[in-house]
Amino acid sequence: MSSDEAYSSFLERANQDTGTSSTSTKTSSAATKTVDTDVPAPLQTIEQYYVSEADEPFVPVSLKWTGRSMPSEYEFKDLVGHDGEVSTMSTQEFDPKGDYKEVIEAVQTSGDGKARIFRLHQGRAKAQYYIVGFDEKGKRIVGLKANAVES
Repeated sequence: MSSDEAYSSFLERANQDTGTSSTSTKTSSAATKTVDTDVPAPLQTIEQYYVSEADEPFVPVSLKWTGRSMPSEYEFKDLVGHDGEVSTMSTQEFDPKGDYKEVIEAVQTSGDGKARIFRLHQGRAKAQYYIVGFDEKGKRIVGLKANAVES
């Protein structure tokens, strides 16, 4: 019992914030914006993970958008506050095996029936995938986002 308590104490100390800043290079775009308006119900029920070296959950995206259609890569990058490279891909390129069919369908249902995938590059091995659609009536971009580690 004593060794369990000692180990637990060690883990607590190891996980405490030391208050020192990291000297490693940090990408300022890691914390991109995901929600600034109501999230459609179909997106709130998705409980799926994007499988990569990190296995991160999909989280809802709902952002106000005054455009008349889906934003371009440049507009999307500005919308979410990302300062790195952004690329797009088709749903087939994103999900060639159909593993994320439920995710894509929830986005299509919440928007205009289409889904577009934006990949936000964050260094060599990290990326964020935004699977989004355009909700013209709600004047917003809606969808799901997942973080990925791909080395």
